[in-house]
Amino acid sequence: MAVARKSRGTRVRHLGLAGRTGTVLLAAGIGVLSPASVALPAWAQQSSTAPDAGGYYATPPPVDKSKKPNDEGKPDKNYEQKTQCVQRSKLGGDQVDIKNRPWGQEYLQIEKVHQLMRGATNSIGGGVKVAVIDTGVTQHPYFNGRVESGGDYVANPNGGKQPGLEDCDGHGTEVAGIIAANPPDASIGFRGVAPDAKILSIRQSSQNYEEAEKKAEPPPPPPSSSNSAPPASSNNPGSQLPPSSQGNSAVGGAADGTAPGQNKGGRQQEQGKTAGTLKTLAQAVVRAVDKGSQVINMSVDNCRRADGGITEGEQQLQAAVNYAVEHNVVVVAAAGNVGDKCPQNDQPDPKSPKMIVTPPWFADDVLSVAAIDDTGGVAEFSVNGPWVSVAAPGTKIISLDPAEGSSSLANLTIEGNGEPGAIQGTSFAAPYVAGVAALVRAKFPGLTAREVMNRIKATAQHPAAPGGRDNFVGFGVIDPIAALTAIVPSEADKAKPVQLPANLPPANDRDSAPMIVALAGTGGGLVALLITLFVVHSVRRNRPATSPGRKTP
Repeated sequence: MAVARKSRGTRVRHLGLAGRTGTVLLAAGIGVLSPASVALPAWAQQSSTAPDAGGYYATPPPVDKSKKPNDEGKPDKNYEQKTQCVQRSKLGGDQVDIKNRPWGQEYLQIEKVHQLMRGATNSIGGGVKVAVIDTGVTQHPYFNGRVESGGDYVANPNGGKQPGLEDCDGHGTEVAGIIAANPPDASIGFRGVAPDAKILSIRQSSQNYEEAEKKAEPPPPPPSSSNSAPPASSNNPGSQLPPSSQGNSAVGGAADGTAPGQNKGGRQQEQGKTAGTLKTLAQAVVRAVDKGSQVINMSVDNCRRADGGITEGEQQLQAAVNYAVEHNVVVVAAAGNVGDKCPQNDQPDPKSPKMIVTPPWFADDVLSVAAIDDTGGVAEFSVNGPWVSVAAPGTKIISLDPAEGSSSLANLTIEGNGEPGAIQGTSFAAPYVAGVAALVRAKFPGLTAREVMNRIKATAQHPAAPGGRDNFVGFGVIDPIAALTAIVPSEADKAKPVQLPANLPPANDRDSAPMIVALAGTGGGLVALLITLFVVHSVRRNRPATSPGRKTP
């Protein structure tokens, strides 16, 4: 019996030692792993971007500064007007003034932004020059003479206007209106984001102007005869119509609308024979910098299939936008619209896009702007991509009527089939961001271009995605109030916060990372304490009991 008890006692002691050893190892393992497992939730962790395989896809190659183009300041080809310029719509008879405030302004609290700027600087973007590289900008009365001629890469404007101040397409005027329009009538809800800013207009593209066809050489005249006059011929150069009277009918455009048809795909560069190439776009960027712009807005894009390479025009544009940022100019560009020639980036691996859009591709030097609709979700036409920086309203747009001589607003565009449709596109989301950039530059003049761009991204309403960004809205929808009031750690010595008016909501500028780390540490400590108590309890329970004075045989 004694032997049996000894054997059983020994077996119990061996099991107790194994249990203690396993418990200690388990505690050590959990203690090591617990910080990694509970420190940060998935959405707060930075995502790692896999390197591009076999070429340049999600990211372009490094900037080749030698590719910066020389600004020739003129069209690259001879372009002629082929489509009638935009006209004021006659829909519904006499026009009714648009009084309501656009939903995008309400969403971004632009009215409160203006109150804040007046209190802080007595101006709303005054003194800041924003270059609009687009289809030109007309001198609409709501600009109050704040539009400056910047140049023309399409053609000499009709009627002796200054270069850049003719907008045959109607696109650039609407874009510039979102940035800097200032209606004198207080009953009109629409306002530009920075209504005191200056606009530098550079006409770089047009869908209404196309490459001129080469004239056929006239046939040689018949042998002369002393008693016969030269026959009249349609080939006689003297009978040709002057360029100004050719193609004045609407061909694939809109003859009677507030704007030409918003073709699917937006304002694409290098499309057929229409005016606008990446090379002239690069020259226009250089020109905007050299003319003293502090912000550049480009609501024009080039979309192509990703093939791992980079074209010469893209290299020139990449060098140009880098030149701009290095010379302290904020560059804003539309993310691009989905169209027949630009399908959506919906491939399984979002880091390997099938379509490349420039200038957004050059995200190191460009704020690329996606569009949201009035539900707050990403607009279905907005092109996704790893280069998207932020998002802004891009649907149901109200802006300036671009028709020559108009002093009204527009909220519809006439499509090529004659049907009116809402004005929309990432083209109109970008100027919201350009306007906010102008306000930040006015309020914080000591910030560099890169610091302004970082401030806009850092204060955006981040999506619930790894690293606080995704390929749909980038770092999120812009928050102008936060961009003008938040404390960004990297610039705390340059940008000082101001006291918000009492009726403003608090700025969305809280950084949740410290709280997450603190909670994670507390949770880890609690887990370690529970494990320690479990180990002590196990050791005490498995310790062999011995009776005093009893001898083991």
